[in-house]
Amino acid sequence: QVQLVESGGGLVQPGGSLRLSCAASGFTLDYYNVAWFRQAPGKEREGVSIISSDGKTYYTSSVKGRFTASRDNAKNTVYLHMNSLKPEDTAVYYCARQIGTMLTWNPNLYNYWGQGTQVTVPS
Repeated sequence: QVQLVESGGGLVQPGGSLRLSCAASGFTLDYYNVAWFRQAPGKEREGVSIISSDGKTYYTSSVKGRFTASRDNAKNTVYLHMNSLKPEDTAVYYCARQIGTMLTWNPNLYNYWGQGTQVTVPS
């Protein structure tokens, strides 16, 4: 059974850091592109980062230089290291596994999702 479980969210002051984890089971992470998305209240789900099956990373412009995605194949886990957090980073963060191999930010092309983890950065 394919499952993704996020953890690591919380309340952090502006300028602080968090590390989100996404533990996968039922499949091998490095065979797939895996993305982090986030959704703030009243806003559409937004792609934050993608780590491709060959280990390359991609980021949306608003988090470049602040967020880093990584993968531990032995633990079958991907991470999102978030630094210099801002109030506008407040959202529920989800990891998701992509259908197919062509990189995409379209959430409709991701077929397995975790339950999400809340990140709150107060203003």
